[in-house]
Amino acid sequence: MQTIDTQQAVSLIEQAEKITFLTGAGVSTASGVPDYRSLSGSYHGIEQPEYLLSRTCMLEEPEKFYSFIQTLYHPNAKPNRIHLNMVDLQKTKDIWIISQNIDGLHAAAGTKNLVEFHGNLYDCYCRKCGQKVLAEMYVSSDRHDRCGGQIRPNIVLYEEGLDEQAITVSIQAVSKAELIVIVGTSFQVHPFCDLIHYATDTAKIVVINQTSVQLNRDAYFLKQDALKVFENSL
Repeated sequence: MQTIDTQQAVSLIEQAEKITFLTGAGVSTASGVPDYRSLSGSYHGIEQPEYLLSRTCMLEEPEKFYSFIQTLYHPNAKPNRIHLNMVDLQKTKDIWIISQNIDGLHAAAGTKNLVEFHGNLYDCYCRKCGQKVLAEMYVSSDRHDRCGGQIRPNIVLYEEGLDEQAITVSIQAVSKAELIVIVGTSFQVHPFCDLIHYATDTAKIVVINQTSVQLNRDAYFLKQDALKVFENSL
């Protein structure tokens, strides 16, 4: 992996016309949304976070599931310059954003070509009657006031399969890109990280992250807080 500086990364983004961004938790930390895996993240000090975010926990221990889910909501968080500048790039370039994040900030920023690969915390519905429910209501109670059914966010839990359309659209977005920019993610979660296998041989790959990532092909690496890149340069 070839190390580059901020200006080189910006130049690659400015020169490309078809760009697909693959984003992770590092994109949202500047908005006050903690990442899940760092020492300051939402999982710190909690045993078996994978279980707490599993379908089994939702069905068999709904109170424990709901209690943990509530800690993931940050209703006062607003899109930061990373989200907003990516939207600005969509005005002049063919941009797709595929995000692991479930915080809804890319959508809130007005992103057009967006795949929320693992769903959106603010998209909630009743499991019993199927009716959509406002997230504001869900954070107050996990029971639907109309039918008493369990409310859940439309996110992919452990033990659940990904949305097939999300996978298909993501593969298409990666395969047509001339530049793929991996931003704010350690790029270790499958199958999200496997999307890179669908990049063409001619596509360039830029990684903007505070720690290095493992890829099976050549890429440019900028060790930097993504906010500093997008806030001051893009």
